[in-house]
Amino acid sequence: MSITEIHLENDQLPTQSAPDVNSTYQVEDHVMVPQNGPQFDQILHDNKLSLRHAQPNELQINLGKLCNLACHHCHVDAGPKRTEIMTWETMEKILDWARKSNISKVDLTGGAPEMNPHFKPFCHALLGMGVEITSRCNITVLFEPDQTDLAQWYADNKVRLVCSLPCYTEDNVDAQRGKGVFDKSIAGLQLLNKLGYGHKPELSLDLVYNPGGAFLPPPQESLEQDYRTMLGDNFGITFSNLLAITNIPINRFAHALTRDGEIEEYQNLLVRNFNASTVDQLMCRHLINLDWEGRVFDCDFNQMLEIPMSGEAERYLWDIEIGSVAGQAIATNRHCFGCTAGAGSSCGGVLSD
Repeated sequence: MSITEIHLENDQLPTQSAPDVNSTYQVEDHVMVPQNGPQFDQILHDNKLSLRHAQPNELQINLGKLCNLACHHCHVDAGPKRTEIMTWETMEKILDWARKSNISKVDLTGGAPEMNPHFKPFCHALLGMGVEITSRCNITVLFEPDQTDLAQWYADNKVRLVCSLPCYTEDNVDAQRGKGVFDKSIAGLQLLNKLGYGHKPELSLDLVYNPGGAFLPPPQESLEQDYRTMLGDNFGITFSNLLAITNIPINRFAHALTRDGEIEEYQNLLVRNFNASTVDQLMCRHLINLDWEGRVFDCDFNQMLEIPMSGEAERYLWDIEIGSVAGQAIATNRHCFGCTAGAGSSCGGVLSD
């Protein structure tokens, strides 16, 4: 069975005369990750950079891989047949830890996080602690038979929404996310607008663009203006911000690249466009990522590659103290070039001008 090396940065700021001390982890060949080009930690070394956790103030929590869609670019490999779902018992442990650790923000992901049967009680508990919630909503879930009150519930509870809309044209969206998704997405955004999302400051509605192929996103600012014009003129839709996110070459997207013979060139594109100024702003530095079982990871992408937090032994959130996180190394691999290419990429959009 083939393996891929995963490296951790040295405890000290690397220099050319003091090479990194690496820890190597084995990833089985069923886990899709680029095999060509330099390792990310080598490029950090060459640029005299180090990647470590700051003091975290946010939890990014995957509530399960169940989703009503099965998008081609999905790094989670989510879909309607997935059975991985976070239990209420696990949620209670997370709530207890978050309460003791004074976490101020929680970013809920999936799959479609709303399809977890405990989604609303979990959110209510977090809101009761004064935690700011972001929910990553695919918009079409608003029209699922058991979610007819979801849009109003979101508005009533002032949950920040980050909604996937990878393009403003029907052909591109349906090609990436499935037939009919564009029309449902437009109807969902119009519904959210009627409730005040995208208009009222307390009802933030951000849209997410990600490329439909093996290329980097265009400049976020100009793309946002295109979205505003096309969605406003054609459908009367308004929104708060556009977030441009680079597709990371792992799992389902990596399979598509491999099938089309593009994975090596795409990885080369990411490496060629490495931007050192993005490293300090990477989202992995400021959050703790959790899977549906409560295990901790450096980021959502490392979670999908089964790379434990800091490359150490498998741990659960309730096994760690928040004060021990700052300064710990962040585990990297070649997929990390996706977050540092061009203007950079994170769950909050670009990182650098």
